[in-house]
Formats: sequence, structure tokens, C-alpha cells
Amino acid sequence: MKDVVNGSSQGGELLSHRSLNQRTIREPVYGIGIGVHSGEKVRITLRPAKPNTGICFLRTDVTGAVAIPASAEHVADTTLATSIAHGSVSVATVEHLMSALWGLGIDNLLVELSAEEVPIMDGSAAPFIDMIESVGVVEQSQARQFIRITRKIEVNQEDAVASVAPYDGFKAGYTFVANHPVYDQYPKYVEMDFANASYIKHVSGARSFGLEKELAYAQSIQKCLGSSLDNAVGLSDEGVLNEEGLRYNDEFVKHKLLDAIGDLYLLGKPILGAFSGFKSGHALNNKLARAILRCDDAWEIVTLKADIQSGAGMPILHGQIYDQVNSSQG
Repeated sequence: MKDVVNGSSQGGELLSHRSLNQRTIREPVYGIGIGVHSGEKVRITLRPAKPNTGICFLRTDVTGAVAIPASAEHVADTTLATSIAHGSVSVATVEHLMSALWGLGIDNLLVELSAEEVPIMDGSAAPFIDMIESVGVVEQSQARQFIRITRKIEVNQEDAVASVAPYDGFKAGYTFVANHPVYDQYPKYVEMDFANASYIKHVSGARSFGLEKELAYAQSIQKCLGSSLDNAVGLSDEGVLNEEGLRYNDEFVKHKLLDAIGDLYLLGKPILGAFSGFKSGHALNNKLARAILRCDDAWEIVTLKADIQSGAGMPILHGQIYDQVNSSQG
């Protein structure tokens, strides 16, 4: 494992730089919502976790259930959402929460759920950002580890493609492909370098979306049973059905990027590299994550040093650290 300062390997500590450390939340916080696919009411509780724990999900409604690591290897279903499982116990629709945790740089967290599905909230990652910021983010004692991509890895599924390539920092680009008169009115490509672009400001609010005429089919396969204009952008053949309109002019493609970031954070560590997605969805995103894990000659684990005050050397512009966690939490 290497220490890296401003993109180059270093043997010693620079006076103005120090390791970027792991993060958790200051104290527990909970929310209540519904599962977009199940339609069931669910209580979600986020709890601090010790260094090197990672993100774990625990079903409190299942007697004797064990915590399920948020990992690409535990992904069990990618139909219209990403679900993870351990044995017969599953947790559905983890991608928006995982994306929010990436955006805030949260490494260690226990997520408790009173039902099978993570609540959809408003269809974006923003409510999870708000939940966490209401209690604060704290820095822990252990250095944060990153997966630095050293050669390109690409996967495909029919005409859809997803890849990661070497890059100093984290950059993500996505091309949304959809032949529909409403989609055609809006941008279908986005690329962001998150060393200087704020995920919280420019991506986290992008909501799920779908065509009104496709809802009946989704519900016939027991999906989108809790879907409404309160948690998604609905589209007719004429335009956007939500009275408030879109949050961003490129909200559709940004939501696809939000999903991809959440799916890739199931690697357990943030990526240093450039992600590119063309028409990729949850299945292909997971295929890419699993390919990364298999190709262990295409990446290395690194820790980073950066100037915490100025931001110099920061690979990802995360949210604010409130303080350093006390010794009892690591």
C-alpha cells in the first residue's frame, strides 16, 4: 500500500499535508419513508461504526439476521435497482444511499432497516445527505484507503459500455441513451471532475424518473409499487408531469451518474480513476465492479495526503468534517 501526495508516491510526511482519514457520523439519526418498489413503510436508522468496519446493512425486522456488507460481491438483483443479500435476507434499492455516502466520504456506517427496502425518500440522494449533515460527519483515526486504477478495465452488455481508466483524482462521465421526445429536449451527456465539482450541489438532488406509460408494466412485475410524483420525475409524451419541473436541466443524465457512483461505491473504497458509462445500468455497473475486483493487477490500494485547510491534493470534494471523533469511536 502506498502513500500518495498530490498524485505522486512519497516516503515521508509533508509538513502542510496529512493523511485523509476515514469518516463516520457523529451520532445516530433516523428517518421514515416508503420503499419505491415494495410500497412498504420503512424506518431507517444510521449509526456510527468503528474504523475499517465499512458500510453494513442490518434488517431489524428479521430475527437473527446478520449485518450484510455493502459490497459488489453481495449484489443479488439489479432489476430497476441494486439489491444486496446474505443467504435468504436481502436489502433492496441501496444505490441512492450508497451514492450519498460516497458524496460525503463516509467509510464506516451501520444502516438499520425495519423492512426489506431502503426508503426512496424524494427519489434522489439529497435527503440522505440532509440526514447525515443534521448530526455531523466526524473524522476517525485510521487512514482512508482508495482504489487507484492503473490500467483500463471495460465491460459491455449488448451496446452498453462501462469502464474505469487511470486518472489523478476521480472523474465520471455518462451518456444517457433514450429515444423519446421529452428526453430529447434535455442534455444526455455529463462529465464531472469531483476534485472541483460538488457532488452535493450538482448531483445529489437528481431524482429517479420514468415514463408514465411504463408504470403499469413495472407494477405488474411487482416493481414501482410505491412510485409517485413525490419520489420520481414522471414523464408523459408531452413533458414533465411534476409541477415544480426539473431540479437541473440535465437531471436525467445526472441521476444515471448518481446511480453509477452508488453502485461503484459497493467496491468498499472510493475509486481514483475515470469512470465512463454509455447506457449502463445497475447490472452493468455491478459487472464493472466485479471485473475490477477480479483484475487485481489493474489497481492498487493507496492512502492519500493532502492539505486539509487549502484543499490542495484533495481527490474528491466531499462535505465538511465537523470535528475529530473521540477515542471511544476510533
